[in-house]
Amino acid sequence: MRFPVDRSRGRTARRLALGLLCIAFAAPVLAKEQVLLCFEKKIVAPWRLANQTGLNFDLLAIVEARMNIKFNYQALPWKRCLAKMQTNEVDGAFSVSFTEDRLVFGGYPGGAEPDMRKKLHDSRYMLVRRKGSALDWDGKQLSKLDGPIIFQLGYSVGDLLRRMNIKTEESNDSLNVVAHRILTGNVAGAALYDSDATIVMRMPLAAQLELAPLPLIEKPYFVMFSHALLKRRSQLAERIWQEIEEARSSPDYLRKARAAGVLP
Repeated sequence: MRFPVDRSRGRTARRLALGLLCIAFAAPVLAKEQVLLCFEKKIVAPWRLANQTGLNFDLLAIVEARMNIKFNYQALPWKRCLAKMQTNEVDGAFSVSFTEDRLVFGGYPGGAEPDMRKKLHDSRYMLVRRKGSALDWDGKQLSKLDGPIIFQLGYSVGDLLRRMNIKTEESNDSLNVVAHRILTGNVAGAALYDSDATIVMRMPLAAQLELAPLPLIEKPYFVMFSHALLKRRSQLAERIWQEIEEARSSPDYLRKARAAGVLP
């Protein structure tokens, strides 16, 4: 005796299997953890170049890959970047040198005494003066000034100058304008980030300018995180800082740093 085959069960099972397969393929891939960082909207070679290239981005890309996270970036005027970190509109900022008054904006690795092992890089400020000027810097003291020292808006070198009771001018002028102001005697000299000083000394009028032999100061630069991120995702911040330390000595980063001329 032959029993009838219930073909509807087979069709139902196949439909169920097909439905589960479709659901599996349609399910979204788990999104990477997102971290929004701002940085100063200017080229600072070799750390930050056009189109979000340069050694800072190279280093952070290594951290992204190691942690399977995603950094999103906003290029902003420097003071606005720090202000947006303070109001928690961004998760953090880079590259930021340490000053105590910046602790209101966010936190450094190690807090009020930053952990130098977790820096992004070191950079210097240089003194640019008229060729033949009597203005002098001996590594400790500025002397023979015949006007203020100009520095760029929001830059931490201003703290150093003020501590020395030097007359200063904080300015948003272009580097070309700064160079002309030095030549006209409107200011005694300029305290410039080393990459900016390099740009000035490549200008056509550079034959009338010179760099003081000694840097004004050399400082480490960090990724800072907003107080909101440090409160809600403190473990993430600590791990990013730790990965920065390790990535900085990775073969890939060392190769790129040597190619950029910042390491022997």
